[in-house]
Amino acid sequence: MTGTGPAVRLQAIEVVEVALPLVRPFRTSFGEERTKDALLVRVDAGDVAGWGECVASPEPRYSEEWIDGARSIQRDHLAPALLAGGPIADPGEVGRRLSFVRGHRMSKASLEAAVLDAWLRASGRSLATHLGGVRERIECGVSVGIAPTAESMLEEIRGYLAKGYRRIKLKIEPGRDVEVVRLIRDGLGPDVPLSVDANAAYSLEDADVFEALDAFGLTMIEQPLDHDDLVDHAELQRRLRTPICLDESIRSARDAAAAIALGACRVINIKPGRVGGLLEARRIHDVARRRGVPVWIGGMLETGVGRAANLALAAMPGVTMPGDTSASDRYFAEDLTEPFVLAPDGTMAVPPGPGIGVEPIPARLEACTVGTIRIDA
Repeated sequence: MTGTGPAVRLQAIEVVEVALPLVRPFRTSFGEERTKDALLVRVDAGDVAGWGECVASPEPRYSEEWIDGARSIQRDHLAPALLAGGPIADPGEVGRRLSFVRGHRMSKASLEAAVLDAWLRASGRSLATHLGGVRERIECGVSVGIAPTAESMLEEIRGYLAKGYRRIKLKIEPGRDVEVVRLIRDGLGPDVPLSVDANAAYSLEDADVFEALDAFGLTMIEQPLDHDDLVDHAELQRRLRTPICLDESIRSARDAAAAIALGACRVINIKPGRVGGLLEARRIHDVARRRGVPVWIGGMLETGVGRAANLALAAMPGVTMPGDTSASDRYFAEDLTEPFVLAPDGTMAVPPGPGIGVEPIPARLEACTVGTIRIDA
């Protein structure tokens, strides 16, 4: 979809590094995070500005991208190319201008998001409307990091269920998988929607682990094997009743089509940063919907800037499962934007305002800013 709207003339791009303490450490098979470090991108288009969030981590563990590398590629290559191309009448132009750089999807995604935000603000339309969203409230799930004991994880989960969250996802790793899930499933009972996420920590030689997990009535097993191995995922899926969900393996609509054709998954997790932007995220949604494969919107511990965009994506008609877009207080004592709040029924409102519908609170942004780079046209 290429909507209509006034062209935006970019005058400058700012890359703002922020650091927000997490309310509790978040541990996965990649390691532990205690602070959310992120790059925000702000595009200055004269009468309007737009915001995007780069979800690269401090270290290249989830993907090959990391914050220092993202800052460098944005400053030295992507932002100058975007500024040099003249007014932008269609946000799809961002991807075309940046296509000379191979990869760096998270960096590109944040620039596209910021331009799209400014472009939609100029025309007074919301991101959800532009993406074809069909709902005003989103069902929310929550991702639970690896804790010292299964008992402490169970206590944390019960707190989330009391708040209304509709799906629980457990992070697992070798040595902390079957028995931990068994204890938590027994503690929660059979009716709580429960899934696990391995973050590519296993190989096909560990198939017996997933065959054992098959007994627990999980909604899905997310990214059990290596990020670039669709063939082994297809083999594992043939052995399991539980649907495999792919995350790191899906970087484009083409990847999604290939994974579905091979039988490598029955569910897809869409993260706009991982796939290169909101517009490619919508294309993946469309591919999966045409083939009858459910999708949901994943999370990267985003600040309110990225969280708002994820909620807009989750309003699309093919997003049929609760995602990881939890309330602000799941991660932060104080978000950069007005907080996103979970309703007692486990849903969250999609921002209705122009663009992403939110922007950083100036005083809060200043307090969290580590450094800023400005690239002028």
